[in-house]
Amino acid sequence: MNTPDPQPAYRWVVVTAGALILAISMGAIVNGMSAFIVPMQAQFGWSRGDTTLINFAGILGLAFGGLVMGPQADRRGTRPVVLFGVIVLGASYVTASYLTALWQFYLLFFIAGFFGAGAIFPPIMAAVGNWFLMGAGVAIGIASAGQALGQGGVPFVSSLLIEWVGVSKAFAVIGAFMLMTLVPLSLLLRQPPAPSGANDPAQQDAPWTGLPTSVVITYLSAAIILCCTCMAVPLMHLVPLIQDRGFAPEQAGSVIFVMLMVAILGRLAFGKLADMIGALPAYITATAWMTVMVYGFVYIEDLNTFYVYAMIYGFGYAGVMTGVLVSIRVLVTPARRASAFAIVTMFGWFGHAIGGYQGGLLYDLTGDYAVPYSVAALAGILNLVIVSTLFRKQKSFLLRPSLS
Repeated sequence: MNTPDPQPAYRWVVVTAGALILAISMGAIVNGMSAFIVPMQAQFGWSRGDTTLINFAGILGLAFGGLVMGPQADRRGTRPVVLFGVIVLGASYVTASYLTALWQFYLLFFIAGFFGAGAIFPPIMAAVGNWFLMGAGVAIGIASAGQALGQGGVPFVSSLLIEWVGVSKAFAVIGAFMLMTLVPLSLLLRQPPAPSGANDPAQQDAPWTGLPTSVVITYLSAAIILCCTCMAVPLMHLVPLIQDRGFAPEQAGSVIFVMLMVAILGRLAFGKLADMIGALPAYITATAWMTVMVYGFVYIEDLNTFYVYAMIYGFGYAGVMTGVLVSIRVLVTPARRASAFAIVTMFGWFGHAIGGYQGGLLYDLTGDYAVPYSVAALAGILNLVIVSTLFRKQKSFLLRPSLS
């Protein structure tokens, strides 16, 4: 006889709406600017490093904004905070269509990240986890897959828009689209039912690991800043790299679109792998996959090879963020899980900003992408060292005899 599912059916509405909101908003703020780098360089005459710094400003705003806006969601509820965030983000893109000075883009995208994306990402990920007290790994994987969808789709669509209407009108169209779609999706978000005290499944879903929370946060923060530095290089600079090989912007955008469509499957697959072999081993596997392959992009000259290589890379790299999120859930007790999530992901956004900016800066200094992709591979290696050390600490605590 099948046992009825005790969790509310509305949780699927929340996770679906959350995944779609993350797809559009995070696709725009995390690497949506990748499609604009070369066109803005041509239109305004700015260097590639200076143009990439717009993306740096947006992600820096997201990193700090999450620490401020996340607690607001705890106090005011998920819906009003996310609604505020999507309005700010959409309005910022519309405003960008009128800008002509570099410093204006820096300021605007920092605001878009702080009050826009910062009010979207932490509250939605926390809400998904709260609605899915049992089997939260699958839900987190779905929401994370939505982000991957946007990180591939937004640059691809942006490339097409830039070709059709130019840089300024492309910003305006994207901003209007965000306002028309994200506002109604935000209205679908609700608070989960209150947990039932001692029978709260969240307590059953948090096995004790013996590791102090401060240790977990420290190691995961150091690891994620390195793994995101690594992954940000192809996310921001694969499109320009392919364009440098002589291919059209829409062809370059289609490669990263295909890569991140495959990444949707990767995020789900590594969520399942985490259930099978553990969160940290799954995280290590995904990071090793990404690290081994990231430098290979610089050797490719053929468009078909870019497609194949990007798909293989994308499936493995996608498991990194799923591994991080599931690791936080497994290694941190429920009472401190929200704050741990905010702190660790803040360092992840720092890594994204650093990786994207150093790619443009080192390209300007060397005239080639070999050095930026080398730095990405080195960051991946250092991340593996840190996560492997944390895994060994976890095993040693679990094997330590009880003193009680």
